[in-house]
Parts: sequence; C-alpha cells; structure tokens
Amino acid sequence: MLTAHTIKTIQSLDKKKYRQKYNLFLVEGNKIIKELPNSDYEISDLYSIDPEILNIKTANETKILPAELKKISFLQTPKDSVAVCKIPENKILKDVSIQLVLDGIQDPGNLGTIIRLADWFGIEQIICSNDTVDVYNPKVIQATMGSFLRVNVCYVDLENYLSTYEYPILGTDMDGENIYKIEFPEKFSLVFGNEGNGLRASTENLITKMITIPRFGKNQSTESLNVSMSTGIILGEIFSKK
Repeated sequence: MLTAHTIKTIQSLDKKKYRQKYNLFLVEGNKIIKELPNSDYEISDLYSIDPEILNIKTANETKILPAELKKISFLQTPKDSVAVCKIPENKILKDVSIQLVLDGIQDPGNLGTIIRLADWFGIEQIICSNDTVDVYNPKVIQATMGSFLRVNVCYVDLENYLSTYEYPILGTDMDGENIYKIEFPEKFSLVFGNEGNGLRASTENLITKMITIPRFGKNQSTESLNVSMSTGIILGEIFSKK
C-alpha cells in the first residue's frame, strides 16, 4: 500500500523544481527499467504490479495495485512499473569526436527525439544551454525510448563553454552552406537553435561555419524544418561520408 506522502512525492517529480529538490526522476515501463542496472543510473525505488518479472535485486521493490500505479504514473495509459531514479552528476565528456549542442530547445518531444537520434548514430554527448528543456522531464524520458541511458546530456553556460571549445563549431541556419557540398571535420560540435528563434546572437558569434539543408521543392514555400527532423537529416549526411 502506497502512503499519501509517497504518492505526493512521486507526483511532484513532474516539475523540475521538485526533481532538483529531491534529486530524483521517473522512468516508466518494464522495457526501459530492465536496462537501468546496466547503465550509470541508480534506482532509488521500484514500484510494479509484478516486480518478479523485472528481477532487479538492487532496488527497493514495492508491489502495487493497478489503481496505485495510475496515481504515480505520468502516462495516460500506465504501463506496468515505475522506477524512481537518482539524477547523476552533470559531467562533461572531454574526448568525443562529434557532439550536438542545443541552444534553447524547449519542446520535450524534440529533445527526446534528438537524444534517440544521437544514440542511433553513436553520438555520445549532447551539450545543452541552461534554458533548454530538462532531460529528466517525464515527457523527454518517455520520448527517448531508453536512449537517455546511452547519451550523456549536460547543461552549461553555453557562451562560456563554446568560447573555450577547441574544435570547429558548426551552426544550423536557413542561410548556411549546403550540407551536401561541404566536408565535415573529424571533430566538431553541431549546434541547433530554439524552435522559434533559432540561434541566439551570443551563440552565433562563436560559430565557425553556418550550414543548411537546401530545399528542393518547386515552390520552396516551407518556412523551416522541425529541429529534430533537421538533426536527423544532417546526421544522416555526416555519417554517409564516413
């Protein structure tokens, strides 16, 4: 039986300030939860309608009823289990060849999809500006489909970070160089801006080269591409040349 206090605490993890207060976030669904023991994430508590299926001995397990699961799940259709996990330290990996940089991305679905793309292409790290949506937002975690376990996501003062970055910094913009006609360096950062406003001026000032996805349609009336869609197209082109 879940206590009212436990239910209230778990429900509060929907908000960033409480995730930061308790240093906890939620992972839902047996498929992703089963991957947690092989990752850098530590499970604090595990709530499941059938804990034996998970067989995770390192966690504090509690068997709950489907009605209780509904109270602590952030999904419209709750799955089977909820894991409360500890938020790890924000650590930047130093030696990565290609990394993504996100400047003010706000949509949880976009961040989740970008993390999945990074995982697909073997990109180990995503650097985010401090005002980018929180990676531990439940909607982001769900959208990653488990890829957050394999991609290091860090939050930094972007201007300070990029000003000391040693390798080329490629920015994405409607007026950049054609991605199909350039040679990509061996090591670099690829920067994507806010969904509505693009890159902020302080970030643009630190860009080595702007790149763009050219339009091929006859009318060329489409204003822009979704940022996660753009990420997929550009990464596909980068890795087609490797």
